[in-house]
Amino acid sequence: MFAAIQPRRLYRQVADQIRTLIESGEFAVGERLPGERELAEKLGVSRPTIREALIALEVEELVHIRMGSGIYVTRQQRAKPAPVQAEAEDLEGPFELLRARALIECAIAEEAAKAITPVHVDALDDVLTKMASTFNDPRTSIALDRTFHTTIAGIIENAALNRFVGELFDQRMTPYFEKLASYFESPASWREAFEEHRAIRDAIASGDPARAKSAMQHHLLQSQLRFSKSFDEELESEKGHPAGGRSRSTKI
Repeated sequence: MFAAIQPRRLYRQVADQIRTLIESGEFAVGERLPGERELAEKLGVSRPTIREALIALEVEELVHIRMGSGIYVTRQQRAKPAPVQAEAEDLEGPFELLRARALIECAIAEEAAKAITPVHVDALDDVLTKMASTFNDPRTSIALDRTFHTTIAGIIENAALNRFVGELFDQRMTPYFEKLASYFESPASWREAFEEHRAIRDAIASGDPARAKSAMQHHLLQSQLRFSKSFDEELESEKGHPAGGRSRSTKI
C-alpha cells in the first residue's frame, strides 16, 4: 500500500519547476528563459544547481542551450518520455560528482605520496606520455584520464578505493555529464588538464603528502571551474543586466 518516500536531488526539483512552467505555456516555444543568475536568485539555489537542471532539461529536449546567447524553449510537451527519464532519479549531477571526487581523491593523493616507488612513477609517466598526444581525441583523453586517477589510487594498494575511484569517474559518462562536457571540453581544456596531471605526478613523486593533496585539489577545482562558465555570460555582462526573457512576476 505504501511506497518509501525518496529524497529527490535538488537539481531534479529545479528541473521539475522549470519543466512545469514550460509545459503550462508560461514560457513559449522559442522564448529565452531567464538567465542562470536570475534563476538561481529566484529559486534560492546555487548556479551549479541551475546549470545541472538546465542540462537535464536539454537532455529531455525541452530546451536548447546557445552558448553566449542563453537557454531557449524548444517544445512544451514531450511526445514520449525521454530515454533517460526512467533512470533520472539515480543520476548524480556533474558538479555533485566533481565535489565528491575532490573530497576522496585529495586524500588518496596524500596517501599515495607516502607510498610512492619508482615503479609507480614509471606507471604515471607512461599514462602522461600517452595523454600528451590525445588532446584532439576526447574519448581517448577521457580513458587515459581515468587510468591516471585509478593508477594513483592503486599506489596505496587498497582494492576498494581503487574500484571506487574508477566507478566514480565512470559516472561522468552519464547523458548529463556528457552534454555539459560537450560545451566546455576542447583541446585547450585537455591541455590544461594535462599540465595539472603533470603537477600531481610531480607532487606525488616528490613524496610530499601536503603538496600532492594540494595539486589534486587544484586540479579538481579547475575541473569544476572549466564547467562553470555561464551559458549566457555575454548577455549577463551587458550593462550589468541579467540575461532573460521578458520581465515576469511569475514565481519559480
